Amino acid sequence: MITFENAFEHVLQHTLDLGDETIALLNSTGRVLSEDIKADRDFPPFNRSTKDGIVIAFSAIEKGITRFKVEGVLSAGMPQQKLSTHNNCLEIMTGAVLPEQADTIVMYEETEIKDGWASIIKTPKKGQNIHRQSTDEKKGAILLKKGTEITAAVVGVLASVGKKDVLVKTLPKICVVSTGNELVEIHETPLPHQIRKSNSLSLASALEKVKIKPTLLHIADDKSIIEKQLEQALSKFDVLMLSGGVSKGKFDFIPDALHNLGIEKVFHRVAQRPGKPFWFGVQKRKQKVVFSFPGNPVSTFANYHVYFLPWLKKSLSVENKKQSVILDEPIQPHPSLTLFAQVTTQLREGKFIAKTLKGNGSGDLVSLALANGFIRVPQGDKEIPSGTVLDFIEAF
Repeated sequence: MITFENAFEHVLQHTLDLGDETIALLNSTGRVLSEDIKADRDFPPFNRSTKDGIVIAFSAIEKGITRFKVEGVLSAGMPQQKLSTHNNCLEIMTGAVLPEQADTIVMYEETEIKDGWASIIKTPKKGQNIHRQSTDEKKGAILLKKGTEITAAVVGVLASVGKKDVLVKTLPKICVVSTGNELVEIHETPLPHQIRKSNSLSLASALEKVKIKPTLLHIADDKSIIEKQLEQALSKFDVLMLSGGVSKGKFDFIPDALHNLGIEKVFHRVAQRPGKPFWFGVQKRKQKVVFSFPGNPVSTFANYHVYFLPWLKKSLSVENKKQSVILDEPIQPHPSLTLFAQVTTQLREGKFIAKTLKGNGSGDLVSLALANGFIRVPQGDKEIPSGTVLDFIEAF
């Protein structure tokens, strides 16, 4: 059995680089850029109005002119126009191109317009209310760096530079495997000795949040069937994510089956709770990775967030940002195990506070649904007091 720290380090040493792929912009949210995005022109590409009002030549103000004949209206999307004389003005809308011979915009609230004439009731400053060309970014500037996670705001930037299709990091193909004769489909009525499948569906839902649509596979507790179906899965998928079958029961055949299929065991059993029986292995030549989580719901869910998500981020060259919370109450560590305690969190006076949930062990699905995540409680003998800052692993 190895420590959590060693297990975590081993997992991150066996990431996958599956290359890049080009996808449509509207399908890119949640993916990771695999190229730098450069400005294809200045931002903004022209001097533009930031207010609705009138546009004038400030030289007229310097000559004492405060009343101007309105010679037209400019809207966003119109080609650049020209102010014919400094004695006149043009009405201008937000986003419109600044006309030639004009350099100052006065918003409507500071003017009075009547019978085709505009009078200024508040003296403007030269150059006001204009968003100058290239003041945001110049043509050729890097707007988004490779490795950026694509959000709705990032999609807007990509659209603004004409990226109809986007080069992104390829996601791993994942098969979520459940084992156990006690499991039945969710639409079935279980017999007294059976339960409905839940772990595989929780994992599938979590994976879809990171834009991975996994294939689900259920295998009965039969050694020959397990080995055959795992072999087929390994030929099709980059990652196998198993739930159950890795403890020390007489029907826990997964470790032996994986060994027979050429999967190198990196470690089996971690000094942690929940998830002590966690098994992790790789097939380096074919670039296959296997996460075999314990079958209890909390163990599976915790290990997915603690290990798999950081592994995925590193595989995609994305920084895994650490989070922390402040303990709302004392907590007793385990003398030899790292604990991942379920917590609810709240923002209090600008600080994230965590309160532990009192669940009924690693099979308690209800408490899992109430938790915002897990705190990592290092092993030790002394009670950890309230107010202590601990690592937080958000769960979703």
